[in-house]
Amino acid sequence: MTTSLRIVNGKLYDPTNDIDGESRDICIENGKIVDSVDTDAKKIDAQGMVIMPGGVDIHCHIAGPKVNLARKLQPEDHRLDPHPGSALMRSGTGGIVPSTFTTGYRYATLGYTTAMEAAVTPIGARHALEELHDTPVIDKGFYVLLGNNIFLQKLLQQGRTEEFKQAVAWWINATKAYAVKLVNPGGDEPWKGKRNSNVANIDEKSTETDLSPRDIIDAFIGAVNELGLPHPPHLHSNNLGHSGNVSTTMETMRTAADRRLHMAHIQFHSYGGELGKNPVSAAQEIAEYINSHPNITCDVGQVMFGKSTIMTADAPLAYMLRGISKNKWVNADTECESGCGILPFSYQENIYVHALQWAIGLELFLLSQDPWRIILSTDHPNGGSFMSYPKLIRLLMDKEFRKQEIKSVNQKAINKTILQDLDREYSLNEIAIITRAGPAKALNLKHKGHLGVGADADITVYDEHEDKELMFSAPRYVIKSGKLIIEDHEFKQDHIGRLLHTSPDYDETIIESIRPFFEKYYSIEFDNYAVNDSYLHDHEVIPGIN
Repeated sequence: MTTSLRIVNGKLYDPTNDIDGESRDICIENGKIVDSVDTDAKKIDAQGMVIMPGGVDIHCHIAGPKVNLARKLQPEDHRLDPHPGSALMRSGTGGIVPSTFTTGYRYATLGYTTAMEAAVTPIGARHALEELHDTPVIDKGFYVLLGNNIFLQKLLQQGRTEEFKQAVAWWINATKAYAVKLVNPGGDEPWKGKRNSNVANIDEKSTETDLSPRDIIDAFIGAVNELGLPHPPHLHSNNLGHSGNVSTTMETMRTAADRRLHMAHIQFHSYGGELGKNPVSAAQEIAEYINSHPNITCDVGQVMFGKSTIMTADAPLAYMLRGISKNKWVNADTECESGCGILPFSYQENIYVHALQWAIGLELFLLSQDPWRIILSTDHPNGGSFMSYPKLIRLLMDKEFRKQEIKSVNQKAINKTILQDLDREYSLNEIAIITRAGPAKALNLKHKGHLGVGADADITVYDEHEDKELMFSAPRYVIKSGKLIIEDHEFKQDHIGRLLHTSPDYDETIIESIRPFFEKYYSIEFDNYAVNDSYLHDHEVIPGIN
């Protein structure tokens, strides 16, 4: 059935098409933005309102075995936050790790229409795909964890680089993934092995594989760029959270040279100081490098005070944090593919390290000279819930509010930063970049993040308000794929979004090398490992960049 809609009189913020607060009509038909619609099409008068493309979350943790395990670990969190069902919506539970239904609805209530799950083990792909299908409204995809895959590391150890590239492409196809995720590459095996320790720097070779993190990172950057995947390697660098890890982060980015690389939750990798002592801010050094290297994109991983859940494939990190939090925790290995660590956590304003992390994230945003390459995230739920995005936006747009908040946190930490000296305020156009246009560009989603003809009709309409936290907390209208999901702040329709994935070509003879490894080490038959197309439901294959 043809569905037509016209939005009139609103102020458009569409950075991709150089529209900054202009009043223009938007015409929608059959889920796409078009030049014009019939005069009898439904009309929305957006007078006094701000119109942006639907939000795109480039890095979050919302589906898969680890997320489900995190839900099970915190039943008390869900009991306190039920999400009631209705004639339109399914019931669910909230908390810091919401259920599938609640996740989709709550993203929609912020004006977000696309979200990318940032870390799924290959063997967990079926689970993730089913949970993503169960997540309403939004389009979604996931990044597959390959950085500590033992088979791939053995290929590198033996110098079989072409087979390595073909195997990476096979794994992307086998799992229906969108991108390659690297987490503490080369760090799992030493930690599980005799030393029970993490790698100290990216040139330290593993006693188990004789590979350094730099070897692994360089190989993946090369393979992903040669394959032309739509998104570069999505990298959680080594030494996350450790004082002095800025040197690791800088060396990691230098390893890319001029090739594409995305640095995940960069705030957690921007610490100066000495190992074993309190960190200090190294945001200026990190920001300066990213500003001068257009091949690097990053999301911030902003810490927001309150509840969080550490959820990571960085098993050594989770093991270290379990002693700090003194809370329940889980650590696991997954079929020689990745580690996994989960523990509930809470960031507190009065604690030095927590306040420093909060300040460093804001420094990175405010020091960035190119908002297209620094993307808003909290690494949900690691740095805080995605529901805190409106407050984060206010911190970026309102310097007086930010100064008030600075006064309420640990001042020793603040004094180790330059945050108090930064008076920059983000504009609405810049907010549209870091929450919409920028992540869509970094993901090579050419039909998202903008309002030009041919784009997906994913649109958010906000009441313009001086209080930007209030404004971005409650859009007046949310349109997903041309369907009016939220109207006058109320859900009017439900929607099942698409799965976004990619499918690079590969030489099928690589299967002859992969199969024997499975038969020797895996608990699952090789022929049952790859995800078949029945798990895709409504989906879209995103082409590569070549």
